[in-house]
Amino acid sequence: MIRPAKLTDIPQILTVTKVCATAMIQQGIYQWNENYPSKQAFETDIERGELYILQEDNQIIGSIVLSTLMDEEYVPIKWLTPTGKNIYIHRVAVHPDYQGKGYAQKMMAFAENYARENRFESIRLDTFSQNKRNQRFYEARGFQRLGDIFFPKQSEHPFHCYELVL
Repeated sequence: MIRPAKLTDIPQILTVTKVCATAMIQQGIYQWNENYPSKQAFETDIERGELYILQEDNQIIGSIVLSTLMDEEYVPIKWLTPTGKNIYIHRVAVHPDYQGKGYAQKMMAFAENYARENRFESIRLDTFSQNKRNQRFYEARGFQRLGDIFFPKQSEHPFHCYELVL
């Protein structure tokens, strides 16, 4: 079940993201670290009504942020659609014990349906350049890679920006 997150969900969400970060680091993917994702980021996501969680047997196993706010890092990207009626996906996580079982697909289908139902023109996101699995995942869903941005607090490597026109 996917539902809007509550403040009381944050400890479980942080547990999932920390385990994901550890698993990525073990694979040589330094995408998340002690600074990101943060408790404060999730609190802000919840205040804005943008954080959703995936539950299985009353346990949080995943999360996704659906935001209408464009990060300033995205400004230089030459997007396929005009900026204005777009959804931005951030902080997608599935607990490693549940990866490879279609849960990320389920969350992305939820995001795409949400965007279509609310008449957004596109979905935009970024993913780490060193995370080839994520790149294949988004490209298989029809997202087009458009350019690179940097988040120096996370990595010296770029993040690839993608857009799916709806």
